[in-house]
Amino acid sequence: MLKIHAVNAFQDNYIWLIQAEHSQQVLIVDPGDATPVLNTLDTLGLIPAAILITHHHADHVGGITELLSHFSVPVYGPVQERIPHITHPVSDQDEIELDPLFPSIKVFDTPGHTAGHICYLTENKLFCGDTLFAGGCGRLLGGTASELFASLQRLKQLPGDTQIYCAHEYTQANLRFAKAVDADNQALQQRIDAVADKRKHHLATVPSLMADELATNPFLRCDTQAIKKAAERFIGRPLNSSEAVFTTLRRWKDQF
Repeated sequence: MLKIHAVNAFQDNYIWLIQAEHSQQVLIVDPGDATPVLNTLDTLGLIPAAILITHHHADHVGGITELLSHFSVPVYGPVQERIPHITHPVSDQDEIELDPLFPSIKVFDTPGHTAGHICYLTENKLFCGDTLFAGGCGRLLGGTASELFASLQRLKQLPGDTQIYCAHEYTQANLRFAKAVDADNQALQQRIDAVADKRKHHLATVPSLMADELATNPFLRCDTQAIKKAAERFIGRPLNSSEAVFTTLRRWKDQF
């Protein structure tokens, strides 16, 4: 069983450390800043085995250079994006076999937030960068709405007990938007209340479960009548596909 450590960075980033069972070795996911990672490694006595990168944005890759000055480890990242220091470019359906201590890691191509974004799945844990957020999804910063819709449609097929390790603490803001879209969703209101309590006590709201995302995240529910009608009210015309609903929601969220 893997143990996951959250490292806080910048204002709202999470850098994830994936620790192997019965070992001090860890995988570092999206180290945008080396300093908090180095501090956590030192405090917990952890040893890096590899770095996993989901996409090229600075708040996900900015710490790679400094980390490599301390540790000689492989760096995995998306083959479709130009990221310095990547030693192992990976793409859809690749299986990463690092060490017998770590279970296999499956790669998913999930373009949309950026054109070459990827996610990593190991055990029942999805490290999804900025593709899927708790209660929301990433902005379009290089990819298209059609690509992001397809990526999310793919991820939503994962089992309901899949743990979603996204890279930002955006949950409260995402759920405020979800409430505007899906006001009568009782499961959503319960989640809003639970998240508010966690944040009151300065606790992380991630990981979330895929089952909760399917019940409350409007970007994964574009095939439901409630979400479709809300999107149509916003844009002022009928929408004839779930993808059109998603595109409208993404535009709405950008203005929210």
